[in-house]
Amino acid sequence: MVNRALDHLEEWLITFLIGAATIIIFVAVVHRYATGFAEGWVQDALLKINLAWAQELTIFMFVWMAKFGAAYGVRTGIHVGVDVLINALKPNVRAKFIIFGLLGGALFTGIIGTFGAHFVWELAFTDQVSDDLELPKWIVYLCIPLGSYLMCYRFLQVCWSFIKTGHLPHADHGHVEGLDKEAEFEWAAMSSELHPKDDDINPPGARK
Repeated sequence: MVNRALDHLEEWLITFLIGAATIIIFVAVVHRYATGFAEGWVQDALLKINLAWAQELTIFMFVWMAKFGAAYGVRTGIHVGVDVLINALKPNVRAKFIIFGLLGGALFTGIIGTFGAHFVWELAFTDQVSDDLELPKWIVYLCIPLGSYLMCYRFLQVCWSFIKTGHLPHADHGHVEGLDKEAEFEWAAMSSELHPKDDDINPPGARK
């Protein structure tokens, strides 16, 4: 129940941030060009609209989206990884390396989250604000501990799931939800846990 709620919160937050940032950028660009082409009272009215804060806000939103998106990537297995050597090892040896890597990721992100929390705590007692929005800087940097701790939790979650099932989450970048249902593969259940063999895609004797 908690994991499901956290999953939904993570997805909705990422969706909101990227959607809102895109709209703000679009409005700011249209406004900038419109003020150059408009004439008379229309131009005067547009110039009175101050959108100088738009760039700073979208930068903050994309930073927050990146931090939480990294945690989402760990949960869904969409991060790019070079594991050709790992997959060439024997299953029991490979499992140990995978667990070591996941625990190493959890340790690293946990350390980053702790240092980030300490930094934000000290920053909260200062008067530092952002240039355009004049937001307290500690709010801006709060994404570091929150995103890092969430990523740490996702590493531990994936590690525990791997210990129990022997499978890792893996995203099929070539699959579009709702299309080509017959061509789906159980990617995580395969020995390489990355790609199907050529024989799986084109069995011997099959028409290419």
